[in-house]
Amino acid sequence: MAVKKLSVSLEVSVATAAMRAAERRGVSVSAWLNAAAERALVVEEGLAAVREWEAEHGALTVGELAWADAVLDAFGDRLAS
Repeated sequence: MAVKKLSVSLEVSVATAAMRAAERRGVSVSAWLNAAAERALVVEEGLAAVREWEAEHGALTVGELAWADAVLDAFGDRLAS
C-alpha cells in the first residue's frame, strides 16, 4: 500500500485520546488516524448521497428516518469497529 507522509496538528486532548485509542487497538497512531479518516470519508459520502437523493425525491419521511435508525442500531457494533 502506498502512503503519503503528512504533518498534522491536533488539539492536545484529541491527540492524547487518539494515542490512547491506538494503543488500545494495538496499532500505530498513523494507522488509527488513517482508519478514522476512512470512516469520516464514508460518512461524508453517505451524507452527500442522502442530500442528492433528497434533492431528487424530497425529504426523507419520519418513518424512513426511523427505519434507518433501527438499521444503524442493529449494526452499530459492526460500524464502530
